[in-house]
Amino acid sequence: SLADRLATVRRGAQIVGAKDAAALIQLAGIGPGGRIAEAGSGSGALTIALGHAVGEGGRVFSYDRRRDFLEAASVNVARAGYADRVEFRERDVVALGFDIDRIDAVVLDLPEPWAALAAGHEALVPGGYLATYTPTYNQLERTVRTLRERGFGEVRALERIERGLHVGDGGTRPDFDMLGHTGFLAVGRKVA
Repeated sequence: SLADRLATVRRGAQIVGAKDAAALIQLAGIGPGGRIAEAGSGSGALTIALGHAVGEGGRVFSYDRRRDFLEAASVNVARAGYADRVEFRERDVVALGFDIDRIDAVVLDLPEPWAALAAGHEALVPGGYLATYTPTYNQLERTVRTLRERGFGEVRALERIERGLHVGDGGTRPDFDMLGHTGFLAVGRKVA
């Protein structure tokens, strides 16, 4: 299962957790056969989720400017069994853009995702989605503003909060522990 594969990730950089990875995949319309560009490989947890989503017929191009992150992510992706559908590239997409095009979705997990929106827009197919993950309101505000300024349509921002339930006969109630804020998600669509 994807959960089993994600459990094998050896962390270096902070990871995008399963609830947020699933939301990014859903919001960006990522599915079997997709061509996806990811910037910010980190430890590779999101890369694994993307590889799972695109299936055997899809391809994930994962970019990072740091070789140590690429190496760690590559090991984690191989351990998860998805090395055949992920290609790692050492490149600063903020400075140099993406070196591919006709991408179905772009996912950014960068400190300043707004700086890579023009490059993402250029790489996308018409109708493709660009999704971002940021931990702070300030980053989210600037990202959403820049998505709109760059001409993306259907711009949305959200946060996923997870609360379990304690289920018993005649005694069902919310768990007291809740997985609250982990990050903010923003998405926009390239209009033709």
